[in-house]
Amino acid sequence: MRSHRWFSPWLLVLPAFVWLLVFSLWPSINTVILSFTNARPLGGGQFVGLANFRALLEDEQLRYALINSVVYMLVCLPLLTILPLLIAVLVEKKLPGITFFRTVFYTPVVASAVVVALIWTWLLDERGLVNGLAEKLGFIQGPLPFLSDQWLLLFSAISLTVWKGLGYYMIIYLAALGNVGRELHEAAAVDGASAFRRFINITIPGVRGTMILIAILISVSALRIFSELFILSGGTGGPGGRDSSVVMLIQQYSQGFEGNLGYASALSIVLFFVTVVPMLVLARINQKAADA
Repeated sequence: MRSHRWFSPWLLVLPAFVWLLVFSLWPSINTVILSFTNARPLGGGQFVGLANFRALLEDEQLRYALINSVVYMLVCLPLLTILPLLIAVLVEKKLPGITFFRTVFYTPVVASAVVVALIWTWLLDERGLVNGLAEKLGFIQGPLPFLSDQWLLLFSAISLTVWKGLGYYMIIYLAALGNVGRELHEAAAVDGASAFRRFINITIPGVRGTMILIAILISVSALRIFSELFILSGGTGGPGGRDSSVVMLIQQYSQGFEGNLGYASALSIVLFFVTVVPMLVLARINQKAADA
């Protein structure tokens, strides 16, 4: 009887453990194993040692993908950390019609990333609305190659990511702002502190932990970007594939009968370490700020 009671809790966690083992732990282990082989999607592979990782050092497309990912992160990080906070502070106020503005900011979040990217493709096409309107207003003499120029395509994708992410991070900030005591703002206002001073000295310290969390989420998302670049570039990765991301390269090498799963697995390991580094840095910054 006692043995049954001892074993009962393990029966309850067994389904979750099996799910974790089959769909998370084993795929991760298998990826590491495959990275040392030349496995194909429909066939076995042979052990090749560090050949895939040596090939990565000479892969020009990977260099472009890493540069794109870093640029993506460096641009998105400050924009999606600060702008949603400013919007959250604005829509938190009980003003007439503020519900409408909350809905407007949050609508892109619930829309599919694929659908939104397709809409932006139509807007930014050389014969699209943006170019047509800019030409009619006299801002440009000819259509700008938003979807075919290396850097214009990259920053178009960044703009799409920022636009779609504003509402999501705004909601997180709204929850955090609810924990910032209003009495602090009221006391500071009585002492003559301006709205800007209250924002710097009360609001930002009050949501500091949330800002670090959002910074980590943005960093991970930016380094793993796929849908925006893939759809805006028409699946080509831009001119010469120079606007590819690491995830796009993994998808490219892992598909088709002649795909190279070993090389794609090596790319996945590179992406893992590239993603973990900013997370550790931001977590360390948060720890130091908490200890201060």
